[in-house]
Amino acid sequence: MLSTGSAQTEAKSSDVSSSGKFKTEKEIVSYWGIQPNKIAKEDGTEWKWTSFRPWHSYTANTSVDLNKHHEPVTFGDRTMRWTVKALRWPTDIFFQRRYGCRAMMLETVAAVPGMVAGLHLHLQSLRRFEPSGGWIRALLEEAENERMHLMTFMEVSDPRWYERALVFTVQGVFFNVYLLAYILSPRLAHRMVGYLEEEAIHSYTEYLRDLDSGKIENVPAPAIAIDYWRLSPDATLKDVVLAVRADEAHHRDVNHFASDIHYSGLALKDVPAPLDYH
Repeated sequence: MLSTGSAQTEAKSSDVSSSGKFKTEKEIVSYWGIQPNKIAKEDGTEWKWTSFRPWHSYTANTSVDLNKHHEPVTFGDRTMRWTVKALRWPTDIFFQRRYGCRAMMLETVAAVPGMVAGLHLHLQSLRRFEPSGGWIRALLEEAENERMHLMTFMEVSDPRWYERALVFTVQGVFFNVYLLAYILSPRLAHRMVGYLEEEAIHSYTEYLRDLDSGKIENVPAPAIAIDYWRLSPDATLKDVVLAVRADEAHHRDVNHFASDIHYSGLALKDVPAPLDYH
């Protein structure tokens, strides 16, 4: 005859074997005391996105001036401007008018500078025992916003294997080059990103032109885009591109602003960061 303790052990073993995965997950949650939040939308339906929450979503400010341009003044500015122009040339040849895949590639690169700069400022803040003026958060928000652009365009484009390989290569090279550039000259690094964003605005404007002309089908907006930018349920791809282009314009302004701060002889921490600027 089994003792009470043995019987309980056997019963517990039986529970684990019959629903091992469920039991393990339940025990992990119970042990650490962390319960996954169950979040609902305003209409009561379940919030299904784990990569962002309702309080991270927003309505894009599409009234931002799309025609603003920083006219290069110094030799460094001109170098950054022509570097970005030179990088656009092979991109145009490779992607032609495949703007969905072009946007995907663009966002894998655009999401790097904010993360690199935010990491650099984070470590600098720790070394110097000083605040960042909110710039760490602002730059990481920019990186996350660009990553959400990528998650969106992955729903409307299907990258080929060699495009995925190209992303892997470009990201590895760009991350290290930009990190070195930011360590050597933050003002030039931010200026380059400002010019990259100007080119992004141009690319998305061409994307919109092809959508309006019918060269690209104006399909329904992905569900993730509708929730992230708080678009209407009947929103289309055009609405998504408009929101993304507005985001890029804000990133352009913030990076040129950051560069100007450095050019004026100040550090970023001396000027409050434009948090939640989207």
